[in-house]
Amino acid sequence: VVIGGPLETALVAQLGRGPGARLSQVVVRALAWWVDVPSDLRKGDRLDVLFEERPGEEPVVHALRFQSGKLGKTFRAYRYKPAGAAYARLFQATGDEIELRLDGAPLDDYEQITSLLRDGRGHKGVDFKTPTGTEVKAPFDGIVSRRNWNVRLNGNSLEVRESGGTRTALFLHLSEIPPEMRPGEKVARGQVIALTGNTGHSFAPHLHYQLQSGETVLDPFQSHQTSRKSLAPTEKPALDAEAQRFEGLLDAPENGA
Repeated sequence: VVIGGPLETALVAQLGRGPGARLSQVVVRALAWWVDVPSDLRKGDRLDVLFEERPGEEPVVHALRFQSGKLGKTFRAYRYKPAGAAYARLFQATGDEIELRLDGAPLDDYEQITSLLRDGRGHKGVDFKTPTGTEVKAPFDGIVSRRNWNVRLNGNSLEVRESGGTRTALFLHLSEIPPEMRPGEKVARGQVIALTGNTGHSFAPHLHYQLQSGETVLDPFQSHQTSRKSLAPTEKPALDAEAQRFEGLLDAPENGA
């Protein structure tokens, strides 16, 4: 796709309304780690995507190549599952994940991020796709300030106020909250405070993680310290082989997007 306007418009023109809109959401979440979307997109930028449609779910992106006119460089990412990992992720050719990880995250691991504050959807939190029953941990020392409010939308929910700080963390769509997690209960960073679920206004199991300072919504990827995971050196040859295979598929004349 050669971008001549909004990214979603270009993908819809190529793929049709439903597939194009669904792919656009996935692609924007990937591009957001490299550029500001849509402000950094320029007419004439080129996007090549190798993806797999899934009935009732978002498409899986296997490879992504984005030529940025503003930055004068080409970004590449390839889906790869390291040995022993629970999930496949998008890696750059260097062996680094494209996504940043939160230090002190509420989840030890997750399948993928399905919503970011920077993806243009107006969502107030970060959504982590993860199976129901995954342990949710306190991101900082704090005190439980609310439990189960606005249940029709939030489902089972918990709010923790930071001790000695200004941040408040909200955890929505939970499956279980221990009975002791009541307002006034003290929690320590890293303590298990709930289990993820699919309650309230939710279409698939995930954790909605929201940070605020007063009424101001914070981006967890700016509020937390972050790091980027890299493949072990022994994994790099396998990634290189996958990258070469995917590049060949991206260059194939029948590649649709």
